[in-house]
Amino acid sequence: MSFVAETGSNHALVMDGAPEAGGRNVAPRPMELLLAGTGGCSAFDVVLILKKGRHLVRGCEVSLQAERAEQDPRVFTRIHFHFRVTGTQLRREAVARAIELSAEKYCSASIMLGKTAEITHDFEIVEV
Repeated sequence: MSFVAETGSNHALVMDGAPEAGGRNVAPRPMELLLAGTGGCSAFDVVLILKKGRHLVRGCEVSLQAERAEQDPRVFTRIHFHFRVTGTQLRREAVARAIELSAEKYCSASIMLGKTAEITHDFEIVEV
């Protein structure tokens, strides 16, 4: 139950399943990768939007917590994004707007998952 995917950009990605499903637990599950990719997509947007607005952003971490349906297909039903944006003199309004733009316009992954999941966001700013 281990698989290697080759992406369109020619990178290899290993996936595995839980031992009870025949996997060896040596790599992330496919659904974990889907969620991680969504977090990365959204964080990328937030940083890019802030930098284009000439805000002094130094970093962005995003933690996602998700719930899945009990029955097959076990789609995501709730996803919460918590952003930790690091920078100098970042305005709350600018960070909130960058997250909103990502969620509503730019992040294809989260917009797609929003078809089955209730998606919420919050954030904190760390001054450096």
